[in-house]
Amino acid sequence: MNSWGLEPADRSGTHATLDAMAGVVDAMGSAQFATRALASLSPALGIGSWAVYRLWRDRPPVMHLSASHGVADVTGDCFSIYRDRQLYLRDSSFEAVRRDGVAGRAVMLQMRADEAPNAEHRDAIYRRHGMVERVSVARAEPDGSLLAVNAYSHDAARCPGGALAARFGAIASTLIAAVARHVEWTHPPAPAAGPRTILRARCPALTERELDVLERLLGGVTYDGIAADMGLSVCTVKTYRARAFDRLDIHFKSELFALFVTPPSVSRP
Repeated sequence: MNSWGLEPADRSGTHATLDAMAGVVDAMGSAQFATRALASLSPALGIGSWAVYRLWRDRPPVMHLSASHGVADVTGDCFSIYRDRQLYLRDSSFEAVRRDGVAGRAVMLQMRADEAPNAEHRDAIYRRHGMVERVSVARAEPDGSLLAVNAYSHDAARCPGGALAARFGAIASTLIAAVARHVEWTHPPAPAAGPRTILRARCPALTERELDVLERLLGGVTYDGIAADMGLSVCTVKTYRARAFDRLDIHFKSELFALFVTPPSVSRP
């Protein structure tokens, strides 16, 4: 797994690769953006599919767009597996972007199938669907999410890894800027996830009753109020709270509230 920062002046790719961006820009705002943009990029990069994800640490990801060119379209199936099996909770492949900590700064990533974060990720997504390599450009967003443009090679012979990285790197900064603007134009902002959704994503083992108690605690309801609202004894409410805190590996209500505090972005000189 390789990662590196991108500079605006990086123009090491071929003219054909740079020219492919014209097709991407021309398709911006179109309902066929994913298909048209990939049709322009595929011959230059040797990729067969692409997908744009928005990722969070504490809730399920969203796929903004995807398409395939010259191969069966497996992008929807791959995303469903990634989301439904909660592989995103164990996906360390974007940690370089999160460590960078600067919103808006693009980071390029390259990963071969055998470098996938874990065996299930490798087998269920890459091997099952015939993908040999992924190159991505990703950036942290001001809202705490991570925007990732992922391009997949299905045939290593079309563009060997070194050439793929060089060609993709030449357009990566421009590509993510174009994709981000297209998404902004065509996708309304995702509604903020409620406490229940965030807690469930953080700890799938939480039961419905435990979530009911935690939601009310976050809303400022007292134990007596929760007991009356849920038709339980105060002792039972505290039992649910204790079990939930144990699952979350916390001990105090202040730690529960702290789970919902977004850390400030790291500033750089």
